Amino acid sequence: MKLTSLKVRWNETQIPMSHLFAGTQFDRPPHCERCEEPEAECSCPPEPEPEPFRIPPEKQTARIGLEKRRKGKMVSVIRDLDPAGNDLPALLIRLKTICGAGGAIKDEGIEVQGKHLDRIRTELQTIGYRVKG
Repeated sequence: MKLTSLKVRWNETQIPMSHLFAGTQFDRPPHCERCEEPEAECSCPPEPEPEPFRIPPEKQTARIGLEKRRKGKMVSVIRDLDPAGNDLPALLIRLKTICGAGGAIKDEGIEVQGKHLDRIRTELQTIGYRVKG
């Protein structure tokens, strides 16, 4: 068995470069951005996450309607709800539970499989949305 010597390169500051990230920010342990201590020794409290921007339901109008899909399937569609100002996934889960059906969030709004306009209308009104359609 023949041993070969390890070739060590040197950078500008004369630090031996024996591994891929030697001399870069990835070679050093991570530091806290606020106190500049290593993360293992940092005693800073965690930053609170900002609350997402939500528009009150009373200030919004939801438009609901029926659409016909492939093979004659009917879909209840809820439109005109701002995706940035609403928690659409939570609203979809609530509507699917009330209707006992499947659904999805599409580009134009929320879709719930089947003819469920009355159930969707009453649920949106109990949440506080104004409903048209």
